[in-house]
Amino acid sequence: MQLRETSIAGLVEIFPRIFEDDRGMFFESYNEEVFERLGLPVNFVQDNQSFSKKGVVRGLHFQNAPFAQGKLVRVISGRVLDVAVDIRPDSPTFGQHEIFELRSDTNNIAYIPEGFAHGFVALEDTIFSYKCTNVYNKGAESGILWNDPDLNIDWGISDPIVSEKDLVLPTFKSLFGELKAR
Repeated sequence: MQLRETSIAGLVEIFPRIFEDDRGMFFESYNEEVFERLGLPVNFVQDNQSFSKKGVVRGLHFQNAPFAQGKLVRVISGRVLDVAVDIRPDSPTFGQHEIFELRSDTNNIAYIPEGFAHGFVALEDTIFSYKCTNVYNKGAESGILWNDPDLNIDWGISDPIVSEKDLVLPTFKSLFGELKAR
């Protein structure tokens, strides 16, 4: 596995070693020993999968402490723009975001640590998979409006399909105050 560091501490993109031959292909999406050696979490307690039609935006979601979750995310089929927003108040990159294009043809993976809001837009019909470092807790769920003007995220799509629940999420400013100067 190869690791690509991002401009935001703790947020990484992972490229697994893919073995291909005339029968197809194989890769490890998770290996405890390798993750430990790379300094990544190894204790995932929940595994989730969703299907999203092209144009669906999900997010920006997060879980409040003590149920904050780190997420290991990838697509099984399809393609997404995956977005992680740093919501760690003491972080020098507080309020900044990173975008990954996760693709089933490259099988790249993103690790989003605790302390991030997370969302994605399906660029085509997509099966999305993610492992979590903590269990989901309804009472701890929260989120940020997907198209928050202060975050200025380029979702790369017009006329998205967004759930009623995600359309009424609060803004970053209403949850955390002003963004730091970049």
